[in-house]
Amino acid sequence: MKKLTKALAVLSMFGGAMFGTQTLAEPFKIGICYDLSKAYTFATPQVSQAAMDLAKLINMKGGIGGEPVEVIVRDHGNEPQRGIECYSKLSREGVFVFDTLSTPVSLAILPRAMEDERILMQSLVGRGDAVDGTVFEWVYPVGPTYWGQAANDVAYIKQLHDGDLSDVKVGFVYFDYPFGQEPIEILETLSEKEGFELELYPVPLPGSDQAGVWSKVRRDKPDHVIVWMLGGAHVVASKEMQRNRIPMDKYISVNWLNEVDIANIGKEAAKGIKRGTNVVGGQDIALYQEIMAELYDKGEGSGPIEKTQDVFYNTGLAMYSIMFEAARRAAEQEGLPITAESYKAGLESLEGYDANGLMAPITVTAEDHGGGGKTRIEMWDGETWVPQTDWISEYTDVVWDVVKESSSKYEQ
Repeated sequence: MKKLTKALAVLSMFGGAMFGTQTLAEPFKIGICYDLSKAYTFATPQVSQAAMDLAKLINMKGGIGGEPVEVIVRDHGNEPQRGIECYSKLSREGVFVFDTLSTPVSLAILPRAMEDERILMQSLVGRGDAVDGTVFEWVYPVGPTYWGQAANDVAYIKQLHDGDLSDVKVGFVYFDYPFGQEPIEILETLSEKEGFELELYPVPLPGSDQAGVWSKVRRDKPDHVIVWMLGGAHVVASKEMQRNRIPMDKYISVNWLNEVDIANIGKEAAKGIKRGTNVVGGQDIALYQEIMAELYDKGEGSGPIEKTQDVFYNTGLAMYSIMFEAARRAAEQEGLPITAESYKAGLESLEGYDANGLMAPITVTAEDHGGGGKTRIEMWDGETWVPQTDWISEYTDVVWDVVKESSSKYEQ
């Protein structure tokens, strides 16, 4: 993993290096402070590789407004203090757009970014109430929060039961720490609103022992099980479900379920499993095909091609398409150099943006920094992921009530 970290750091310099002879061209930089060595390595290599590939592609086309782009990748090991050090060092080097892909690190950096008036992107991590742009002016959790994802899962279940959840039992299996606990308040609120019974099943970290949890699920017989776990914990869960003869089609995962997990579960054994997602899976995507043709077919990819055949790579393409599109709009609307203020305006001009079909369309405003929170449910059919819904954003009134209640308590 140390070798990977070094390789990522070297590769991240490609964008700026291309323009080495143009000494007056100042790159637009994004600071990628990620966990490349500990807890999040099931996803960060793919997301980082996507960011670097996209930067290379943009630079091949002349950059943004004629200036190169650069992604600077550093490892924080999921440690808040190291994340703060990464943020501080890159800030001194002129970086004003950051992403951490870690809730603990995002929470640690957020007050500093707010005070420094730098942009903190936090797709799929961090405070759910940070979508409230009236409070968190410099924080952009673009894409669905875990609150929004969970609400959309309930909406899907309601659809399956013809709009009536009064006799439905929903189980929630989750890692018993902040990531897993995040949706509980929304689920409890919706349980009261819709009348379904909610059963909570906490799983102790690291998720390798789930026998007791799934035995209880078998006894309780929930109609559906929403699952907030990561990586190998899905594999453990699937084995326990098989042992307890619980049908796989009851399982609705958070977005952190990928092709590696399916392979480890077994393609046939995983048949029926569902996940919420805000990106399109597979490789039949215009941007992906362009990256293959322009980079990987020419031996210029930023890492192993195998890492690109993964929904987390697509997630990275979506995240950084948003970031670079905001930069493009900033340059177009307010000229160069791009500043934190003009970049913020660029983000807040995104309307119905979907990166040419790569992801759920987002609309970012000064009030809603989350982009609308759309997801869809997909089901594994043994060979591929099949959409079960359109892109949806449901129970937004409930979600925003919780957002406002929480954000009102924030004191910088």
